[in-house]
This record gives sequence, structure tokens and C-alpha cells, in this order.
Amino acid sequence: MPLQRRRSGSRRRRRRAGRPLVAVPLGLIALVVVVDLLTPPDIHLGPLLVAAPAITAAIGGPVLTGVIGALAVAAQVVIGVFHGGLTTPNHQAQIAALLLISVFLVFFRRARARHEQQLIQARWVAEVAQRVLLRPIPPRLGPLRIASLYVSAEAEARMGGDLYAAARTEHGTRVMIGDVRGKGLPTIGDAASLLGAFRAAAHRNPPLPRLVAHLQNATYWDMAEPREEPATGEGFITAAILDIPDHQPVLRLINCGHPPPLVLSHGEVTTLTVADPALPLGLTGGLTEEDYASESFPYRPGDVLLLYTDGVIETRDADGRFYPLADRVAGWQETDPDGLVQHLHRDLLAYAGGSLDDDVAVMAVERLPQESA
Repeated sequence: MPLQRRRSGSRRRRRRAGRPLVAVPLGLIALVVVVDLLTPPDIHLGPLLVAAPAITAAIGGPVLTGVIGALAVAAQVVIGVFHGGLTTPNHQAQIAALLLISVFLVFFRRARARHEQQLIQARWVAEVAQRVLLRPIPPRLGPLRIASLYVSAEAEARMGGDLYAAARTEHGTRVMIGDVRGKGLPTIGDAASLLGAFRAAAHRNPPLPRLVAHLQNATYWDMAEPREEPATGEGFITAAILDIPDHQPVLRLINCGHPPPLVLSHGEVTTLTVADPALPLGLTGGLTEEDYASESFPYRPGDVLLLYTDGVIETRDADGRFYPLADRVAGWQETDPDGLVQHLHRDLLAYAGGSLDDDVAVMAVERLPQESA
């Protein structure tokens, strides 16, 4: 299993990286012994040996910590023999203290190793869940070249409430990007429900208004079901759902309260603002396709469609100013979808000072010329 091999490889890399550092506690033990033996008997450097197992506990496992601790105790014994014998209370106290501290460090490192293993397992499960829920989008779908990016604001998380998906139909491609209101496990469940409804219905090629009505009703009834974790407020999902025909230079859009997509066309940036935005998904049920109307926008070969969640435009700099997405991308020469999303990610991190306060999802979709499709 690829993910399992990745976990094992990660552990092996960490062990290899720690091996050269073992020279530090070993060198410290040798240095303390040599210096202590060369100094007068009234100068005691033996207590410094406790640093050796302490350093090892930070860079190695419990077995290595125990070995270094045993070497440190042996070194203390050698020092005691050369400075008056092991029967002196001072040397006995130093040896006993070093032995107790080494044993404590071994148990501490063992507990830490268990915690690290649990954390690795949790990260692995989160990565599997992300791949199941937020499936990687193929780089080519019909006449479209696609790149996507998901970045969680939580350091240990892999997925939150942002989502995206794409599905091929008989005559085109359906694309969706969304953002679940709230945080925590309920948002992941809501995202999974919407993604499942989209994947089940989008490829059947219903008219776009009928598809969005289906998503609205499915999301509403899913959110209305009783949950183990109480809701923190009124739940909903903002989403932009698009239909991109293969053989027409247009795209059709229904925007359910989501930030408007952008189209980059030969150095110009166009904001796809709909005249009548629909309600976010999950706020009401019982809707039909008559309650929705799609709007068409030009989308020609060579154009790049940029979809994003509000984590992008709500990123702030040190002065509290929001990230000016349209102005930034207008000054870039990058048109390759993968290069564009990576450039955007780097620029966001630089603008925010190195870390993001909200989840970010981005999709860049380029329409290729018909001869390249």
C-alpha cells in the first residue's frame, strides 16, 4: 500500500537523520571523563554526564537513550574509581542520581515514542480520509487542463471544510468548489455529503439548475439530521458550480454565495459576478430547477479559470489588509495551471507572513485549443 510504505520510509529517514547526532552525547561522555581524570580530585565534573542521556532522549529512541545512560553511569564509575574509590558518599550519590535520571529518561522517551506513533497514525488516517473525500483531480479532463491545491490552516490537519471536485459528462465537464461554514468534524461530514451528492449526479448530465437543486436539497436534509456533536450555529455551504461545454467557448455558472471565480485571458482578469446569486447550500429544502438560473460567460481556448475559497481573499498581511487576489494575478505571467496555483500558494504565504489563518482551496482550469484537446 503506497501510504503504508510512505509511513515506513518516513520513520527510516528520521532514524538515519538522528544517527550522526549520536556522536554528540558520546563525545560529551568521553570529554567529561578525560577532563575529570586530568583535574585535581577536589574538582568534580561527573554531574555533567547527565547531559548525555538527556541529549539522547531528544534525538533518539528509548533503547538508544538507555544505552547512552548506561555508558554515562559506567563513566561515572570509572571517575569514582580513579578519585578515591566507590565507597565515598559523594561518588555513590552521583552514581545513584545519574542512574535514576537515566531510567526516568528512558521511560519518558518510551512514552514520547508511543505518542509520536499515535500522531503518525492519526496523520496517516487523515491523509487517507482526504484522498477518499477530496479525490485528486486528473490533470486533463477533455479539453481542460486542471491543477488544484488544498492547504489546511491546522498544522496537524489534512482536511477541513473546503472542497472541490470535477466530473466529466457526455458533452463537457462539471466543476464545483465550496466552503463549509464552521470548523471541526461536522464540517468534514458536510463536505463529504456534498461531494458524494455531486459525484453521484454530475456525470448523469442533468441541466445545471437541476443539478444545483439536487445539491441544495441533499445538503439541506443531511444537515437537518440529528448529530452526535451539536451544531455551533446555522450550517450552510457556499459553492460555485460550473458547466464547461467541450465545443462552446463559454462556461455556465450558478453561484451559491461563493466568492466569484476569475478568468485570466491574455493578461486581463475578469471577475465572474452573477446578476442573481443563489442561496448557499443547506439553508432550505424542497427546491426545484425552476428556482435556479445559470449565467454564461466567455471562456475561450487559452483562458484560465481560477476558482478559490474565501481563505484566499481573507488572508491578511501584517497591517490587516486583505489579499488582493485579482490585482496580484493580473501582474503575473504564469498561465500554466500547476505553476499558477503554486505561485499563488507561495505568494499567499509571503503575504501572510509564513502561515495561513484559514483553509485554502484553489483550482486553475485552462481551456486548451481543440487541436490540443
